[in-house]
Amino acid sequence: MSPDEPLTREKSWLSYTCEGRKKWKSLRALNLSRGMYHDVRRRLPYYWSDIADAWTYRVVASTIRMYFVNMLPAIAYTLDMYRRTGEFYGINEALFSSALAAMIFSVLGAQPLTIVGITGLISLFNYTIYDIVTIYEPAIYPNFMCWTAIWAAIFHWIVAVCNLCDYMRYVTDFSSESFGAYVGIIYCIKGVEELVNEFTTRGNTAGFMSTVIAILYFLTIYGLERLGSSTVWKPWFRGLLADYAYVIGTIFWVGFSHIPGSLKATHVSFVPITRAFYLTQPRGWLIHFWELDAKWVFAALPFGFLVMLLFYYDHNVSSLTAQARQFPLEKPAGFHWDFFLLGCTTFLAGITGIPMPNGLVPQAPVHTDSLTIYETSLRTISTSEGEGAEIRRPIVTATAVVEQRVSHFLMGLLIIGTMTRPLLVVLHTMPAAVFAGVFFTVGWGSIESNGILQKLIFLVRENRFIQRDEPLMTVRRRKIALYIACQVVGVAATVAISQTIAAIGFPILIIALIPFRVWIMPRWFSAEELDVMDDLTANNSAVLASLGGPPRFSGQPDNERFGLERRYSEQRFGSARQRAGSIHR
Repeated sequence: MSPDEPLTREKSWLSYTCEGRKKWKSLRALNLSRGMYHDVRRRLPYYWSDIADAWTYRVVASTIRMYFVNMLPAIAYTLDMYRRTGEFYGINEALFSSALAAMIFSVLGAQPLTIVGITGLISLFNYTIYDIVTIYEPAIYPNFMCWTAIWAAIFHWIVAVCNLCDYMRYVTDFSSESFGAYVGIIYCIKGVEELVNEFTTRGNTAGFMSTVIAILYFLTIYGLERLGSSTVWKPWFRGLLADYAYVIGTIFWVGFSHIPGSLKATHVSFVPITRAFYLTQPRGWLIHFWELDAKWVFAALPFGFLVMLLFYYDHNVSSLTAQARQFPLEKPAGFHWDFFLLGCTTFLAGITGIPMPNGLVPQAPVHTDSLTIYETSLRTISTSEGEGAEIRRPIVTATAVVEQRVSHFLMGLLIIGTMTRPLLVVLHTMPAAVFAGVFFTVGWGSIESNGILQKLIFLVRENRFIQRDEPLMTVRRRKIALYIACQVVGVAATVAISQTIAAIGFPILIIALIPFRVWIMPRWFSAEELDVMDDLTANNSAVLASLGGPPRFSGQPDNERFGLERRYSEQRFGSARQRAGSIHR
C-alpha cells in the first residue's frame, strides 16, 4: 500500500459526505433531512448482516450481561423517583420505558450498539421538576411532564431535520471524559443516598446490613470482571466469570439477604411492585394532556428544551463512546436518524407517563465491549540484566466486534418478560441495598477508566516507573495539571448544581464543555499539547461520516483539511506516541 492510499480513501469519504462541497461550513442547515437520508442510506445495506452476524456465543453472553446492566440501574433510579415524585413513577413504568426504547432502537436504529434506557440524569430531571411544580399545583405534574416530553420531542425532530447533530463532531475526550466522570460521580452519590434512606426509614440495623450488602456486591462484581481481564485460569473460564459477573453477584447477594435468623431479622427494604403490566398509580396508559391549562402548556416549553439539550449531549455521547476508537468497527453510524427516533420515543414516553429513555453513557460502551473479540498474545521484552535476559508480557488486542442488533432486541424482550407476575415477585425479593451496590459498580467503572484519573495517576507516579514512550512525557507537567483542572472545574460545577433545585440547568453546563474546548482551550495550549492530551472520542471514518466529516481540532485553521493533514503529518513524522522519545519537555 502506498503512503498516499489512506489519503485517497479519506478524500473519497469526504466527497461522499458532501464535505468537499462549497459552503460546507453552513453545516447543511438549508439542506433539510440530508443527514437522516444519508444515515439510512449508509446503514440499510447492512440490515441483513446485522441479523445474520448475531449467530454467535458473544451475543448470548452480551444479552444476559446487558439485561442486568441495563435493568438493575433502571430499577435503582426508579426507586429514587418513586420516593421523590409522589410515587408517580414505579417499577412497571421503568421496565416498560426500557423495553420500549430497546425494541424501537434495535429494530429501527442506525446505531444498534447504543444501549437506550433510563438514566440517572432523567431521574434527576423528573424529580427536580416535581419539586418545582408542587410549589404551585401538585395535581398537574403528570400532564406537565407529558407536555415537557411533547415539547422535547418537537425540538428533537427540529434538530434532526436541520442536521444539527453535525456539531457532535467537535466532541473530544476533553468533554466526553468530563461527562463520564460526572455520570460516575452521580451514580456513586445515588448509591450513598440509597443507603442513607435505609438508615432513615428502616433504622440503624437495616442500614448497616444494607451497607454491607452494597459494598460486598460491588466488590464481587468488580473482582469477577477483573478476573476476566487477568491471566488467572484458562481464558474460557475467566471469560465466563466476567460475562456472568452480574448474574452471579446478584443471585448470591439477594439470597444472602434472605438467610434465616439474624440476617433476615434486619428487615431491609425490598423493591415495591404492582400487578403485572399495571401502572403504579390508578390511571390509564394515556395521559390526558389536553386537559392542562394553556399557561402550563407553554410553561413546559423551556423544560422541554432543556430535556432536548440533555439528550442531545447524553445520547450522542453514548453513541460515540459505544463506537469509540478502541473498538474496531466496520459498519457506519447514524446520529441524525437516531436522534429523530429518540424524539419519537420521548413523545411516546410523555403521552404514556413513563420515564423518558435515552442513551446510557456507562452501559453503551459496556455493550460494545461485551461484543468485542479479544486476543491475548505474549510480547517478549529484553532487559538490561544481561544478554539473553527477557521478560514476557501479555498483550490484549481487540480484533473484531460482533456488530448486530439482535442482543439489544433480545434484551428488550427479557425486560418485557420481567413485567409478568412471576418475575415481578422475584424482583420483590431483591433488597434495595443491591441497587446501591449497582450504583457503586457502574459509577466506579465510569470513573476508574476515565482519562482524568489516568492523567492524575501519571502526575503523581514516580518518574522512574513511567514508560519512556509515554506521550504525556512530551508535555510540561503544569500544562497537564491545567488541562485536568479545566475538566475538574467543569465536573465539580455540574455536580454541584445537580444537588440543588436549579438542577434542571445542568444540561447547559454540559453542553458548554464543547465550545469551551473548541474556542478557549487552544488559547491556553499549543496544538502539539492538545494533540497528545486530547483526541476525538470516535475517529473511525465510518462513524464520523454521519457527522459530516472531521472537526476543527487543536486550533487547526481549516476544518475540511484536518483529517487529511493529520494523516499526512503522521505518515511523514510519525504519530504522537512515536514522536514521544524525540521531543523534549
